[in-house]
Amino acid sequence: APPACPFCGEAAGRELQEHVWERHGHLLGAPGTDTENGEQLYECPICSLTCTNIQILEEHVNLHLEEHSFSEGGHIRDLELAQQLQTEEDKWQRSQEERREREEFKKLQRQYGLDNSGGYKQQFLKNMEREVDRGRMQPFEYHKRKADMMESLAFGIDDGKTKTSGVIEALCKYYQNENKDVRHVWLSAGVDHFHSSLGDRGWGCGYRNFQMLLSSLLQNSLYRDWLRDTTLIPSIPKIQSMIEDAWREGFDPHGASHFNNRLHGSKAWIGACEIYSLLTSLRMKCQIIDFHKPTGPMGTHPRLFEWILHYYSTGNEGGAKVVCTSKPPIYLQHQGHSRTVVGIEEKKNRSLCLLLFDPGCSSQEMQKLLKQNSDGTNLKLLRKFMGSLKEKQYQIVAVDGVLSLEEKAARCRASQVLTSEKIP
Repeated sequence: APPACPFCGEAAGRELQEHVWERHGHLLGAPGTDTENGEQLYECPICSLTCTNIQILEEHVNLHLEEHSFSEGGHIRDLELAQQLQTEEDKWQRSQEERREREEFKKLQRQYGLDNSGGYKQQFLKNMEREVDRGRMQPFEYHKRKADMMESLAFGIDDGKTKTSGVIEALCKYYQNENKDVRHVWLSAGVDHFHSSLGDRGWGCGYRNFQMLLSSLLQNSLYRDWLRDTTLIPSIPKIQSMIEDAWREGFDPHGASHFNNRLHGSKAWIGACEIYSLLTSLRMKCQIIDFHKPTGPMGTHPRLFEWILHYYSTGNEGGAKVVCTSKPPIYLQHQGHSRTVVGIEEKKNRSLCLLLFDPGCSSQEMQKLLKQNSDGTNLKLLRKFMGSLKEKQYQIVAVDGVLSLEEKAARCRASQVLTSEKIP
């Protein structure tokens, strides 16, 4: 902005002196009082200094104007500099914030397998190569396992190398002979345990839990006939493709957009919503329930335990101590991990204890449960008391029947609006 005139306040441009003499010269040329000698004195209208002639007054006033112009210009330059510095500071702050956001986004992408770093196949091969480099695997074993893996992926069938069968049957026998503190126990229909492998370690728990749930459904006459197209346990890449198929049918468009509608070939984590969509697309009648906050002291979830007890005991209220139900296992999700509920104990003091299959537990550990162990120490692998489940939120997916084609279509439409029921 140009300097302002000291008389009228108008912006005078660069030629402040010309403006003042042209517009306000009459003020400067007016003579003041006479001296004793009869000389006229001219008074400066700015500082009231008296000059003996008009030329001296003009030079004096011009000095005022130059000083005023410099002061105004200096103030403007200071203001412009401050504004420039603030603009640069704001720009730097925005760039730093954008950089942090990009780094956080990339970190989340890596954490949840959405960074385009490859999927099951790439991780499997990379981990085997690392094992060879460290001398833990012979080259011939590498090539054999690679060939087996490629065959498994080609057919879309899990190779069964991480599977442990017969644990539920072993638990039935154990509880029938256990006489210490268990009042009742309800167990799911037969469930095979699957654990993470070299190809999905760190991100595959959701897929492995689906394999466990499906293994029970395929052994259950209530569901087996409805799963004619899925008679064998699919591999993880195949499960990813099956979820993409469910999205293409219209299930959970919001969730699909989170993954950019693509799972196959990635290390993307999946959760309860993806399991619900996949099961419903297979015409399994299931529900997803959100336990969105603790309902007991010390951050515990008694409502979760009560819901699971009701799920297993409804229709199985007989007096038998050990009840091997026809109920499928329950998918249990919390932040960062998921497991499979295969049963629930009721102690003689009425406290409850969940029995969980964890994909992070190795086959070697699970096979210990197949041996008859009179003191039940191996059950520590499975038992989770109320004080052990203290995450802020849990979600479960439970199967309880099959759907007609009309019911499946209705579920698909509903999943586009609401995917979970919250337990208050």
